[in-house]
Amino acid sequence: IITDLMDKLTHIFGQGLSNGFYPVPQQAIGVGSAFEGWSPHAQDVVYHVLVPLSPPPGHAFHLELDTAGVLQRNCCVRVELLCTCTREQLGEDVLCFLHHSEEELWKQDPSLLHTLCTGTYLDVEKTVQWFYRSVREAWLLLPQSCHWRLMLQPSSRSCKFQLSKEQESFMVEVIFGVRQGDSDIFVGSQPTEAGISSTTWLETYAVAEAKFFRHISRQAPHDSWHCECLQLLSHILMGVGFSSYALKTVVMHLLSTVPLTQWCRKDFRRRMMDTLKYLRCSLDTKQLNHFVIGNHRFPMEISLPSDFRVAEAPNLFQHLASNPDAHMKAMQEYVHLLDQ
Repeated sequence: IITDLMDKLTHIFGQGLSNGFYPVPQQAIGVGSAFEGWSPHAQDVVYHVLVPLSPPPGHAFHLELDTAGVLQRNCCVRVELLCTCTREQLGEDVLCFLHHSEEELWKQDPSLLHTLCTGTYLDVEKTVQWFYRSVREAWLLLPQSCHWRLMLQPSSRSCKFQLSKEQESFMVEVIFGVRQGDSDIFVGSQPTEAGISSTTWLETYAVAEAKFFRHISRQAPHDSWHCECLQLLSHILMGVGFSSYALKTVVMHLLSTVPLTQWCRKDFRRRMMDTLKYLRCSLDTKQLNHFVIGNHRFPMEISLPSDFRVAEAPNLFQHLASNPDAHMKAMQEYVHLLDQ
């Protein structure tokens, strides 16, 4: 239901934006636990989708990544105007923003620089507000609007809405992404800590990770319980301080090393213990390597930027190495996890 709805929305957007200069939404990609098959929150699941954005005609996106040594790199998306004089010569009804005067350009819609940018950079919050306005208009054109109720939820860096019909209800969160080259790595608009600039986009590995789970599902036996293992442990983690992302990282590492034929139901207890042992070892060494960056085992069929596989893997437990109190608390929470 969610993917079908997003496909129809982006199709309507594409029709409505054909003569304008707003970003062009591409086919939405389901990411996160709900689409990977292991969501621990059966009743309160949120379906996360990433909508890639392409530049409109006469514009180009340039990613300016902050290469400082952080787990999740910040990025600005610089918007550049391109010459479209050739298109004019071919008879297309578009004026070149670079080579026409303002008096001539008033006849057509303003450039992206004058709508969703702050300075020369694509603005996350302006993009989200534009999408909210567009969703309200596009929703009325969809056949689902006759049967489903759409309720938009306020958010500054993503588009959240609830779909409900009789006893059914779905929560959806849409983030926007700009692809790095032709890879499966994006910079996205996902919510983050307060105080971040509205022109800051965050590197996200969600699409590559979702493709990894689909890759595993194709390779594993039909009765594989790897998702059930992750689902149960992440459900238990709700009362503990470990992030579900750290646990997901542990399981992804194990899926790359333990033969997939050994994740069946009869192996469930052993794989659970493997996961807990791996987590304990990572806590003892204060080292949990990122799964996508610096991982030579990552499937080649999933496209990564050229430097990702040979890069040094960031340490997800770096904060434990630099903070003894945080490390002691993490060890106590691990004991609590074993008790549960």
